[in-house]
Amino acid sequence: MHEGTILTSAVFLALIPFVFILMTSFTRISIILTFLRQALSTSVPSAQIIIGLSLILTAYIMHPVLTEIHKEAITPYFKGGEKNPEILLEKGWPPLRFFLLSHTREKDLQLFLEMGDENPQSVDEIPWYALVPAFVLSELRTAFLLGFLLFLPFLVIDMVVTSLLMSMGMVLLPPVMISFPFKILLFVVVDGWRLIIQQVVAGYQ
Repeated sequence: MHEGTILTSAVFLALIPFVFILMTSFTRISIILTFLRQALSTSVPSAQIIIGLSLILTAYIMHPVLTEIHKEAITPYFKGGEKNPEILLEKGWPPLRFFLLSHTREKDLQLFLEMGDENPQSVDEIPWYALVPAFVLSELRTAFLLGFLLFLPFLVIDMVVTSLLMSMGMVLLPPVMISFPFKILLFVVVDGWRLIIQQVVAGYQ
Protein backbone atom coordinates (compact mmCIF):
# COMPACT_ATOMS: atom_id res chain seq x y z
CA MET A 1 0.00 0.00 0.00
CA HIS A 2 2.86 2.28 0.88
CA GLU A 3 4.60 1.58 -2.43
CA GLY A 4 1.38 2.29 -4.31
CA THR A 5 0.99 5.64 -2.58
CA ILE A 6 4.56 6.59 -3.44
CA LEU A 7 4.03 5.59 -7.08
CA THR A 8 0.81 7.59 -7.30
CA SER A 9 2.47 10.63 -5.75
CA ALA A 10 5.34 10.33 -8.25
CA VAL A 11 2.82 10.32 -11.11
CA PHE A 12 1.22 13.48 -9.74
CA LEU A 13 4.62 15.18 -9.52
CA ALA A 14 5.40 14.18 -13.11
CA LEU A 15 2.14 15.79 -14.27
CA ILE A 16 2.92 19.17 -12.68
CA PRO A 17 4.75 20.56 -15.79
CA PHE A 18 1.84 19.43 -17.99
CA VAL A 19 -0.68 21.11 -15.70
CA PHE A 20 1.35 24.30 -15.38
CA ILE A 21 1.87 24.74 -19.12
CA LEU A 22 -1.50 23.68 -20.53
CA MET A 23 -3.93 24.44 -17.69
CA THR A 24 -2.81 27.92 -16.69
CA SER A 25 -2.24 31.29 -18.36
CA PHE A 26 1.31 30.29 -19.34
CA THR A 27 0.43 29.38 -22.94
CA ARG A 28 -1.18 32.72 -23.77
CA ILE A 29 1.52 34.82 -22.09
CA SER A 30 4.48 33.04 -23.66
CA ILE A 31 2.97 33.25 -27.16
CA ILE A 32 2.15 36.95 -26.80
CA LEU A 33 5.68 37.78 -25.63
CA THR A 34 7.15 35.74 -28.50
CA PHE A 35 4.98 37.64 -30.99
CA LEU A 36 6.13 40.91 -29.44
CA ARG A 37 9.78 40.00 -29.92
CA GLN A 38 9.14 39.13 -33.56
CA ALA A 39 7.18 42.35 -34.10
CA LEU A 40 10.12 44.36 -32.80
CA SER A 41 12.43 42.53 -35.25
CA THR A 42 14.90 41.79 -32.50
CA SER A 43 16.34 38.80 -30.68
CA VAL A 44 15.87 40.36 -27.26
CA PRO A 45 14.53 39.59 -24.78
CA SER A 46 15.99 36.11 -24.98
CA ALA A 47 13.91 32.96 -24.84
CA GLN A 48 15.02 32.41 -21.24
CA ILE A 49 13.75 35.84 -20.21
CA ILE A 50 10.44 35.29 -22.02
CA ILE A 51 9.96 31.95 -20.25
CA GLY A 52 10.95 33.45 -16.90
CA LEU A 53 8.60 36.42 -17.28
CA SER A 54 5.81 34.10 -18.41
CA LEU A 55 6.32 31.94 -15.32
CA ILE A 56 6.23 34.95 -12.98
CA LEU A 57 3.10 36.39 -14.58
CA THR A 58 1.46 32.97 -14.57
CA ALA A 59 2.14 32.60 -10.85
CA TYR A 60 0.68 36.07 -10.26
CA ILE A 61 -2.47 35.37 -12.29
CA MET A 62 -2.98 31.88 -10.88
CA HIS A 63 -2.33 32.90 -7.26
CA PRO A 64 -6.04 32.98 -6.23
CA VAL A 65 -6.60 29.55 -7.79
CA LEU A 66 -3.46 28.08 -6.22
CA THR A 67 -4.41 29.55 -2.85
CA GLU A 68 -7.83 27.90 -3.00
CA ILE A 69 -6.33 24.57 -4.07
CA HIS A 70 -3.85 24.78 -1.21
CA LYS A 71 -6.63 25.54 1.27
CA GLU A 72 -9.17 22.99 0.05
CA ALA A 73 -6.93 20.12 -1.02
CA ILE A 74 -3.24 20.29 -0.13
CA THR A 75 -3.53 21.38 3.52
CA PRO A 76 -6.19 18.75 4.44
CA TYR A 77 -4.17 16.13 2.54
CA PHE A 78 -1.04 16.62 4.65
CA LYS A 79 -2.94 17.10 7.91
CA GLY A 80 -5.09 14.02 7.45
CA GLY A 81 -4.08 10.61 8.63
CA GLU A 82 -4.62 8.76 5.34
CA LYS A 83 -2.69 10.05 2.33
CA ASN A 84 -5.04 9.36 -0.58
CA PRO A 85 -3.98 11.15 -3.81
CA GLU A 86 -7.43 10.54 -5.30
CA ILE A 87 -9.04 12.67 -2.59
CA LEU A 88 -6.40 15.33 -3.22
CA LEU A 89 -7.33 15.39 -6.90
CA GLU A 90 -11.05 15.39 -6.16
CA LYS A 91 -10.80 18.47 -3.92
CA GLY A 92 -8.18 20.28 -5.98
CA TRP A 93 -9.89 19.94 -9.36
CA PRO A 94 -12.99 22.20 -8.81
CA PRO A 95 -11.04 25.51 -8.41
CA LEU A 96 -8.93 24.72 -11.46
CA ARG A 97 -11.99 23.62 -13.42
CA PHE A 98 -13.72 26.92 -12.62
CA PHE A 99 -10.69 28.83 -13.94
CA LEU A 100 -10.59 26.77 -17.14
CA LEU A 101 -14.31 27.18 -17.76
CA SER A 102 -14.09 30.94 -17.16
CA HIS A 103 -11.59 31.32 -20.00
CA THR A 104 -12.85 28.71 -22.45
CA ARG A 105 -15.07 29.61 -25.38
CA GLU A 106 -18.35 27.74 -25.49
CA LYS A 107 -17.76 26.86 -29.15
CA ASP A 108 -14.41 25.24 -28.37
CA LEU A 109 -15.81 23.26 -25.45
CA GLN A 110 -18.79 22.13 -27.51
CA LEU A 111 -16.43 20.95 -30.25
CA PHE A 112 -14.59 18.51 -27.99
CA LEU A 113 -17.78 17.39 -26.26
CA GLU A 114 -19.33 16.51 -29.61
CA MET A 115 -16.20 14.73 -30.84
CA GLY A 116 -16.15 12.66 -27.65
CA ASP A 117 -19.91 11.96 -27.75
CA GLU A 118 -20.26 13.58 -24.35
CA ASN A 119 -23.47 15.16 -23.13
CA PRO A 120 -22.87 16.47 -19.60
CA GLN A 121 -25.94 17.64 -17.72
CA SER A 122 -23.98 19.90 -15.36
CA VAL A 123 -20.60 21.58 -14.99
CA ASP A 124 -19.46 18.83 -12.64
CA GLU A 125 -19.95 16.24 -15.38
CA ILE A 126 -17.72 17.94 -17.97
CA PRO A 127 -14.77 15.57 -18.49
CA TRP A 128 -11.27 16.95 -18.12
CA TYR A 129 -10.21 15.46 -21.47
CA ALA A 130 -12.72 17.76 -23.19
CA LEU A 131 -12.23 20.84 -21.04
CA VAL A 132 -8.42 20.99 -21.15
CA PRO A 133 -7.99 20.92 -24.96
CA ALA A 134 -10.90 23.36 -25.32
CA PHE A 135 -9.16 25.73 -22.92
CA VAL A 136 -5.86 25.43 -24.80
CA LEU A 137 -7.62 26.08 -28.12
CA SER A 138 -9.26 29.20 -26.69
CA GLU A 139 -5.95 30.41 -25.31
CA LEU A 140 -4.23 29.91 -28.67
CA ARG A 141 -6.94 31.89 -30.46
CA THR A 142 -6.70 34.77 -27.98
CA ALA A 143 -2.91 34.79 -28.05
CA PHE A 144 -2.77 34.89 -31.86
CA LEU A 145 -5.38 37.64 -31.98
CA LEU A 146 -3.38 39.77 -29.55
CA GLY A 147 -0.22 38.95 -31.47
CA PHE A 148 -1.83 40.27 -34.65
CA LEU A 149 -2.77 43.50 -32.88
CA LEU A 150 0.81 43.85 -31.63
CA PHE A 151 2.17 43.56 -35.17
CA LEU A 152 -0.01 46.32 -36.64
CA PRO A 153 1.76 49.48 -35.33
CA PHE A 154 5.20 48.06 -36.09
CA LEU A 155 4.06 46.99 -39.55
CA VAL A 156 2.97 50.56 -40.23
CA ILE A 157 6.45 51.80 -39.30
CA ASP A 158 8.05 49.25 -41.64
CA MET A 159 5.78 50.30 -44.51
CA VAL A 160 6.45 54.01 -43.97
CA VAL A 161 10.21 53.54 -43.78
CA THR A 162 10.24 51.28 -46.85
CA SER A 163 8.20 53.81 -48.85
CA LEU A 164 10.52 56.66 -47.86
CA LEU A 165 13.65 54.73 -48.79
CA MET A 166 12.21 53.73 -52.16
CA SER A 167 11.13 57.30 -52.91
CA MET A 168 14.68 58.48 -52.20
CA GLY A 169 16.17 55.75 -54.37
CA MET A 170 17.89 54.03 -51.44
CA VAL A 171 16.71 50.58 -52.44
CA LEU A 172 19.92 48.86 -51.31
CA LEU A 173 19.59 50.05 -47.71
CA PRO A 174 17.75 47.44 -45.60
CA PRO A 175 14.58 49.07 -44.20
CA VAL A 176 15.03 47.16 -40.95
CA MET A 177 18.15 49.18 -40.13
CA ILE A 178 16.09 52.37 -40.18
CA SER A 179 12.80 51.11 -38.79
CA PHE A 180 14.26 49.19 -35.86
CA PRO A 181 15.30 52.27 -33.79
CA PHE A 182 11.90 53.85 -34.40
CA LYS A 183 10.15 50.69 -33.23
CA ILE A 184 12.16 50.69 -30.01
CA LEU A 185 11.52 54.41 -29.53
CA LEU A 186 7.77 53.99 -30.06
CA PHE A 187 7.65 51.04 -27.68
CA VAL A 188 9.50 52.93 -24.96
CA VAL A 189 7.52 56.16 -25.38
CA VAL A 190 4.14 54.42 -24.98
CA ASP A 191 5.49 52.37 -22.04
CA GLY A 192 4.85 49.19 -23.98
CA TRP A 193 5.89 46.64 -21.37
CA ARG A 194 3.50 48.06 -18.78
CA LEU A 195 0.61 48.24 -21.25
CA ILE A 196 1.10 44.68 -22.49
CA ILE A 197 1.44 43.16 -19.03
CA GLN A 198 -1.54 45.18 -17.82
CA GLN A 199 -3.71 43.91 -20.69
CA VAL A 200 -2.57 40.32 -20.25
CA VAL A 201 -3.34 40.29 -16.54
CA ALA A 202 -6.64 42.12 -17.05
CA GLY A 203 -7.70 39.42 -19.50
CA TYR A 204 -7.89 36.94 -16.60
CA GLN A 205 -9.72 39.15 -14.13
